[in-house]
Amino acid sequence: MSTAATGGGAPRILVFSTNNISDPGIDLAGSAHMHYPPATVVMPVPCSSGIKPAWILHALESGFDGVFVAADGTDCAYLPDCTDRTGKVIEQAQKLITGHGHDARRLKMAAICSVCAESFVSHVEKFGESLMKL
Repeated sequence: MSTAATGGGAPRILVFSTNNISDPGIDLAGSAHMHYPPATVVMPVPCSSGIKPAWILHALESGFDGVFVAADGTDCAYLPDCTDRTGKVIEQAQKLITGHGHDARRLKMAAICSVCAESFVSHVEKFGESLMKL
C-alpha cells in the first residue's frame, strides 16, 4: 500500500525524466532550492517515448503513490514524433494500471523543458496534492 494511502505523509512520486530535456530543468529546481514533495524520486531515461507501461505499473505496485512522466514534448532530439509516441505509451499505461485496479489519476504527464524548473515544481506539487485526495 502506498505512503499517502496509509496516512504516512508526503506522497511517493516516481518521475521519469529525460536526460537531455527535462532532467536539466529538474536539476535546476534542485540547485535553486525549490521545494517539491520530499518523497519524489527521479529516474532518468533517454526519451519519454521509450518508457514501458509495465514500468509504471511496477512503480505503483511497489508502493509509489503516483508516476509523473516529464516528457520531451516537441524538443526530442531522437524522434520527430516523440510527442505522439509518448501519448500512446501513456494511453497504454492508463489501460494497464486501471486493469490492475489502480486509479488512472495516479499517472500524470507534462512536457518539461531544460529551463522549466518552476513548471516542474508546480506540476509535481499539484500532482502530490491530488494524490493525497485519492
